[in-house]
Amino acid sequence: MSILVNNDTKLVVQGITGRDGSFHTRQMLNYGTKVVAGVTPGKGGIDIEGIPVFNTVAEAVEKTNANTSVIFVPSKFAVSAIYEAIDAGITLIVCISEGIPTIEMVKITAYLKHKDCRLVGPNSPGVVSPGQAKVGILPGHIFKKGAVGVISRSGTLTYEIVDHITKVGLGQSTCIGIGGDPIIGTKFIDCLELFANDNDTEAVVIVGEIGGRDEQDTAYYIKENFKKPVFGFVAGKTAPPDKRMGHAGAIISGTSGTAAEKVKIFKECSIKVGDTPAEVADLVKRAV
Repeated sequence: MSILVNNDTKLVVQGITGRDGSFHTRQMLNYGTKVVAGVTPGKGGIDIEGIPVFNTVAEAVEKTNANTSVIFVPSKFAVSAIYEAIDAGITLIVCISEGIPTIEMVKITAYLKHKDCRLVGPNSPGVVSPGQAKVGILPGHIFKKGAVGVISRSGTLTYEIVDHITKVGLGQSTCIGIGGDPIIGTKFIDCLELFANDNDTEAVVIVGEIGGRDEQDTAYYIKENFKKPVFGFVAGKTAPPDKRMGHAGAIISGTSGTAAEKVKIFKECSIKVGDTPAEVADLVKRAV
């Protein structure tokens, strides 16, 4: 089994005619993802890699029964692209676009509360259920079908953690890059709720970063509610306080949001933490 994406995923690529959209469409097709449509306003009627392009998401959904969208458009167009996908009846949106203003994300998350739709991202590298579907920019060759769920705020660290898990002989059920922005559509706890009901996920790895309280809140949730073994890694141990590092969400205020604080709370909540990605994989290997 898996969560979010699988063999039933029918994907529409918003921004398919752009450089990134067309490149990653080919990568997703090569992985075996069912890409059924693309959308670029004004370019309806052409095709990319044999995929029909439509002017609107609503038309794409009507003609192809697409149920999932991946967004590869510049940030100034990404907000309207998200709303368009929601209103067209898409049930899962994966937003790769970065640079969306926080105030716009506040409005979008409020709008989503009244809709049957989940947003992953923005600033997400995507979602992969090995052997079933790849939605986004994650490199498919590092994944292997297995029983370890991965949830990560960092794109690059996602790749490294997954690669080490695969190299120790394990595999992944689903890997989710939730994005590192301050306001995102799907958080760690949301993913854990899904993994809890996935019988084929035996353990979960959480890849966190400095800044914010998501990791701390997630640790307390795990202690009280999540029964499967969870392993952690927190990036940013050497980051100076009161400096913004990388992602828009990675800022430390005093002692709140530091890597040390997050690691301490993880351990207090019985989450085994690795100092390196390789050590995380070894911890999982010994437990699964």
